[in-house]
Amino acid sequence: MGKQLFARKQGFKRLSKAETLSKRENVKRNRFADEEKFTPSSSHSDESGDLSEDHMDIASEEEEVEKVVYREPSMYENLLKTLGSRNETVANALRRRQIEEEGRSGTDEDLDGDIESSNESDEQHDGSGNDKKSPRSKASAKGLKESELVDGMELTEDVGTDDDGLSDTDEESDLRVNGQSISEASVITSTFANHLDYRLSKEEIDHLMSRKWSYSWKMPAFSMSKSYWRGTGVCPVEALDMDSHYGLKPRLYKHWLETYDTSKGSEFHKSKQRLFFSICNSYHDIMHHNKKPFYLKGQEEDSSIMDAYLMHSLNHLFQSKDLMTKNERKLAKTQEILEDKILKGSAYLDRGFTRPKVLILLPLAGIARRIIKRLIQLTPSKNKVDVENIGRFNDEFGSGSTEDKDGEDDSEKSKSRKSTKPPDFQALLGRDNNNDHFMIGIKFTKKSTRLYSDFYSSDIIVASPLGLITKIGEAEVEKEKDVDYLSSIEILIIDHADVMVMQNWSHVKTVVEHLNQIPSKQHGTDIMRVRPWYLDGQAHFYRQTIILSSHVNPDINTLFNQQCFNYQGKVKLECNYKGVLPKILLQARQIYERIDTKSIMEADDNRLEYFAKKVFPKIKDSVQPGVMIFVSSYFEFVRLRNFLKSQEASFCLFGEYIKQRDISRVRGQFFRGEKKIVLYTERAHFYYRYKIRGVQNLIIYSLPERKEFYPEIVNLLEDSDNMNCTVLFSRLDYFRLERIVGSAAAKRMVNSEKSVFVFA
Repeated sequence: MGKQLFARKQGFKRLSKAETLSKRENVKRNRFADEEKFTPSSSHSDESGDLSEDHMDIASEEEEVEKVVYREPSMYENLLKTLGSRNETVANALRRRQIEEEGRSGTDEDLDGDIESSNESDEQHDGSGNDKKSPRSKASAKGLKESELVDGMELTEDVGTDDDGLSDTDEESDLRVNGQSISEASVITSTFANHLDYRLSKEEIDHLMSRKWSYSWKMPAFSMSKSYWRGTGVCPVEALDMDSHYGLKPRLYKHWLETYDTSKGSEFHKSKQRLFFSICNSYHDIMHHNKKPFYLKGQEEDSSIMDAYLMHSLNHLFQSKDLMTKNERKLAKTQEILEDKILKGSAYLDRGFTRPKVLILLPLAGIARRIIKRLIQLTPSKNKVDVENIGRFNDEFGSGSTEDKDGEDDSEKSKSRKSTKPPDFQALLGRDNNNDHFMIGIKFTKKSTRLYSDFYSSDIIVASPLGLITKIGEAEVEKEKDVDYLSSIEILIIDHADVMVMQNWSHVKTVVEHLNQIPSKQHGTDIMRVRPWYLDGQAHFYRQTIILSSHVNPDINTLFNQQCFNYQGKVKLECNYKGVLPKILLQARQIYERIDTKSIMEADDNRLEYFAKKVFPKIKDSVQPGVMIFVSSYFEFVRLRNFLKSQEASFCLFGEYIKQRDISRVRGQFFRGEKKIVLYTERAHFYYRYKIRGVQNLIIYSLPERKEFYPEIVNLLEDSDNMNCTVLFSRLDYFRLERIVGSAAAKRMVNSEKSVFVFA
C-alpha cells in the first residue's frame, strides 16, 4: 500500500468477534474493489440490490431525470474519493455519504466496519490528543446537539489524568464567584460554537467577496467622549447574556475577577476590559483606531484593551481544547456505538489542519515582553504551575526592570542621556525594546505554560511582521521548510498597528495573505476530524481579525475592508477629535493651503506641482536660511530630493536611512547655515527624535501620521518675530487633518470654497 496522505492512524480493534470482523473485512475489500470499476456518474447502479426489480424495469424517463441530478462535488468529497482506494476507513466514509445523499440507510452487512481513531503525538498534532480532561458534558436543551445522542443514550465522560490536558474537570461545578455558585449551564457558551459550526452558503460567500459592508447599528464607546462603535449584523452588547458570565469559561472568569480585584479595580461588570471583551467575544472583525498607547500616558486604557483580547484568546483556546478532548473520550469509550455515525454528522469535526489558533502580531520586542508577561498573569494558576523557559525569555526579550546588573537605577545612571529624549521614546524604543525581529510559540498544558514551544505544537504564536516575513521567505527558498502553522489561525490580533506603519506595512499585508492557506504537508492531522470549511478553503471567512491602533490611515483601513472577510461582520470605532493645536507652545502663524486634486492617482503629482509653483519660488528668492521641509513618507522624500537637485538648491538630507555618523554633520551644517534647507522625514523623527536647531521657516509638505509629532515639529521653530509654518493638505488627507486641527475644523477646511486657512 502506498503512502497514506491525510490517513487516519490505526487503532481500536474489537477483541471480541475478531474472526467475524476478519471475514467482514475481506468481504468489504472485495466489494470495494468491484465498486472502483464504476464511474461516479453511474455509482447509483451498484446499489440496485436495495430496489425491487419492478422499479428497475418500469422506471419512467421522468423518474430517471429526477434521480440523475449532477451536483458539483465539494473539495471534501473529492478528497474522500481520492483517498478511498488507499484506506478502508476512508472508503467506508465515502460509501456512507453516497448512501445518505440518495435517501437510504445502509444495512449492517453493507456498512459495518471498524472506524479507527487517531492518536496523534504531542509535537506534531494540533493538541487534541494530549488533552485528557473534559468539561462537564451535561448540556442544556439548547446546547446539546442531536448527534451527541446515540440510540437514545447520552454519552458520558470521565476525568482524565494526562498532564498535557487543558480541559477543566467537573470540579468547575463547585466554583463560586462572589459567593455565588457557577451553574453548569454557564459552561456552555454559544458564541464559540455558533461561530465555528455555522456553514456558509454559496450566496453568503459571494456577498462576502463583494466587500460591501452595511453598518446598521451604533452605540456609545466606553470612556471616550463623542465616540461610537458602529457595526454590521447584531450589536454584540445587546445580545449579551450576563448570566452566562459573558461567555467565559468558569475557571477563566473566576481567575479574571481575582486578578481584577488584586489590581484594586471597581465594578468589573462596567469596566473597560469587560466591555471590550464582550465585543471580542462576538467574533466580529474589530478595528479600534483611537487606543491611547501605554507609552503616551495611556497605561490604563492600553492595559484594559490588552486584558480583554488576551482573555478572549485564552477562552477560545480552552474551549477548543475542551471540545476536542470531549470528542476523543466519546470515540474511545463508545466506539462500537459510534462507528456507523461518526462520519455522517459534524459533531466530531472539531479541528483545523494544525494546532496554532491565535496569532498576535506586534511591532517591537518590548511590547511583546509586556503582553506575554500579562498573558502568563491572566492564565489560571492551574495551568501555570511551571512556566517553562522563562529565563531564556527574560534574556532575549529583557526583564523590563529599571535596574541594571550592578543594582544601580538605570534612570539615575543615564539621567543626562534620557533627558534628551521624550518619555514616550524611551518607553517605546529605549533599551531592550527596539528589536523588531522576533517570533515565539506558546503552549498551554494542564499544569504548565511553555514558552518557545515548537510552532506546530503551539497554541499561540507571538511574532513581529519582520520575523514572520523571514520565515515565509525561507519557506519559499527551501523546500523542506514551510509555514503551514499559519493555516489554522482563527484569531488574528494586530496590536499597535500605528507603529507597524512606521516600519513596513507591506510586511503586514504579506503575512495576512499567507494565513489560512491549505497546508503543503499533513503534519499528523486526522483529516477525518477537520472542519469542512477548512477543507473547502473557506477558513478566512471564519477568522476573526482585531486591529488596534492609536490612529487610522488608508493602509490600515484597506486591510480591514479588503482582507478581512469574517462572516460574523465588522465593528469599527468612529471618533470626533479635538486636535492638538493647543499643545503648540509658540505663537507661530500656521498657514494651511489646500491642494485641489481630482483623483487619488493624481494626488502626488498635484502636490509636487503645487510645491514647485507656489512654495519653492518663495524659498528660492528669500535670503533667510533655516528652512525645514517635513515629509511623511520616503516616497515623497525621494521626489523632493530629486526636485531640489534639479533646482541646484542648497540642502541636506535627514531621512530614516541616515547613518549614525552623518547625523551630527547634517545637524551642524543646517544650524550653522552652511545648508539652507534640511529635508526631514517622519520616520527619522520617530526613530531618532533629535532636536534640530536653527529652524526659522517650516514647510510641512505632508501632514504627519502621528498627531503627537505635529506640535513637536512646530515647536522646533526658533522663537522670533517672523516665525512661519506652511502646511499643504488635500481632501485625501482628512484622517490626518482631523487628528491635528479637530474634526469640526477639518470638515470645514475640506468642504469650504476657500483654500487658505490660518491658525495663530
